[in-house]
Amino acid sequence: MIPGFHGLDLIVILVIALLIFGPKRLPEMGSAIGKSIKEFRKGVSELTAPKDTKEEDFEPTTAAHSEVLDKELASKRAQLEALDREIATRRASGEQSNTETGTNAE
Repeated sequence: MIPGFHGLDLIVILVIALLIFGPKRLPEMGSAIGKSIKEFRKGVSELTAPKDTKEEDFEPTTAAHSEVLDKELASKRAQLEALDREIATRRASGEQSNTETGTNAE
């Protein structure tokens, strides 16, 4: 039993619920509460289960796979550096045009 609740307390609660919601609605509510508890337990078990499966699915990388990843990483770094240079040039040309227009306005 639930600590603090005795048999008579539960009967009183059920009678009050029956009076408030009626005999037709009470089984529907019990069913809905049961489904909610079931979904909650399912969600909790899904949250704990993927941690176990992820560790099992982990495969050590091979040397060839590691080389491919290193090449991809180097390629992405080169692209990033090229974009950084392009941004720096655009900012410099933008600042240069702003200073030229500022001197022409005077």
